[in-house]
Amino acid sequence: MTEASSYIPPGWEYNPAAWSQRIPIVLLALVGFAIATYLSLYQLDVIDQVWEPFFGDGSETILNSKISHILPVPDAALGAFGYLVDAVTGVIGRTNRWKRMPWIVIIFGLAVGPLGFVSLMLVVFQPVLFSAWCTLCLGSAVISVLMIGPAMDEMLASLQFLKRAKDHEKVSTWKVFWGIDSEIDKMNE
Repeated sequence: MTEASSYIPPGWEYNPAAWSQRIPIVLLALVGFAIATYLSLYQLDVIDQVWEPFFGDGSETILNSKISHILPVPDAALGAFGYLVDAVTGVIGRTNRWKRMPWIVIIFGLAVGPLGFVSLMLVVFQPVLFSAWCTLCLGSAVISVLMIGPAMDEMLASLQFLKRAKDHEKVSTWKVFWGIDSEIDKMNE
């Protein structure tokens, strides 16, 4: 077995941790970070206006809503933090991280998945609760949704690997989760 083929999970036809899979997610996360940071600057009164090409004062309505300020930190600032976590966890590790660093892949998946869900929920709130739309908020939601599939693929590969470790009599699943090489190597025995 070649080194490159050992990076492909058993039963898979591709490596979900390959850079070709992760770089698009990281780039989307960085664009999402930029959008969310811009929106949070408006919510924090650092800038007076927010760009809105299609929906009149829709962005201001959404960004000043009670939902946007339900927590002590504006929702756009939380979104910016989430995107930053996505980008950072997306670049950590090599292309075999699904089996050598399951912990970071799980953090990555947990950061991407809920952010996408919250983004969709906030999109639904726009017309239903406020009869308004926010262009950049919609763009951010699209970015979040586009990131989910590829991130969940890699998380699934790690979860399958952890299941194999759990079923293996000679290894500690906990140590495999943390990527302790001696435990992972025992799985090949």
